[in-house]
Amino acid sequence: MNQLPDQRVAGAGPVQQIAEDVHVITVDDHKCFLDARPWIVSDTCSCLDVVNDILILGTGKTGRRIAARLRAAGRPVRTAARTSGDIAVDLGDPDTWAPALGGVTAAYLIEPDLQAASTAREARIPRFVTEAVAAGVRRLVLLSAGGADHDSNPLKLAEQAVRGSGVEWTVLRPTWFAQNFSEGPWRPGVLSGALALPTGDGRTAFVDAEDIAEVAASALTEDRHNSQVYMLTGPRAISFGEAADLIAKATGRDVRHLDVDPEVHIERQVAAGVPGDVARLLTGVLTAIRDGRDAGVADGVERALGRPPGRFEDYVSRAAAAGDWD
Repeated sequence: MNQLPDQRVAGAGPVQQIAEDVHVITVDDHKCFLDARPWIVSDTCSCLDVVNDILILGTGKTGRRIAARLRAAGRPVRTAARTSGDIAVDLGDPDTWAPALGGVTAAYLIEPDLQAASTAREARIPRFVTEAVAAGVRRLVLLSAGGADHDSNPLKLAEQAVRGSGVEWTVLRPTWFAQNFSEGPWRPGVLSGALALPTGDGRTAFVDAEDIAEVAASALTEDRHNSQVYMLTGPRAISFGEAADLIAKATGRDVRHLDVDPEVHIERQVAAGVPGDVARLLTGVLTAIRDGRDAGVADGVERALGRPPGRFEDYVSRAAAAGDWD
């Protein structure tokens, strides 16, 4: 199945890829593309010697699921966000960081703005990492993306900062989120019946955000994930045409995939308010699927959790039963 094993990394070293939801300037949970707001999760039982709080940046597809898992484990949760929550935190405003970092021993990091991530002058995660470590954070878990070791990848600086922080770290590199079809940028296409994307007949192994959240929650609270880079994919690669067919079968809707020219896709994204550079970046990642460069299946979920990753079919059944496409 074109198996691509993860790299086990001691200390530092490269691996991986990128993608997801665009909301004007920010991107939600990438290939995810990233969540926009942070949460703080108070932890009373961890593998760290002295446990205080776990800080989780992001309330999108992964952030809220991680918090829910920690709550289910009986751990109290404090939320923090730019405009709501118990603490106001804005990744773009360093003055808001210190109150959020007080008493934190582990942090889940995510960069919602790919433009801010792409240059050393604007990069926020490296600065946040420096302040977090100085404040006493001793474990970092970063939501990254494939190819982040390449100079052109906007998340390379974030990965370098986390790996070079001098504290325990884990990097998660998921492929495209299955939940993009039900919670993200592709849901309108499902509802309209036409998923217009420049992916051709290319295939990718969509990963369930529930798997990402479970890996992240484990990495935040267990020692065994230290210095690991996890490539997170689903168990098999499928085309957007097959994904549309599975959703149509589960919902009774008429849903199909329409291939579009990459330049047309860029124009449509820009018209919808996405910055040109981000539109080109996202379209480039989609055309990687078209070209057959994103069809690999990795063993990250199984290595991290000791079980196979969730199937796309099971995600579709859950989403349909929950009324996500009603």
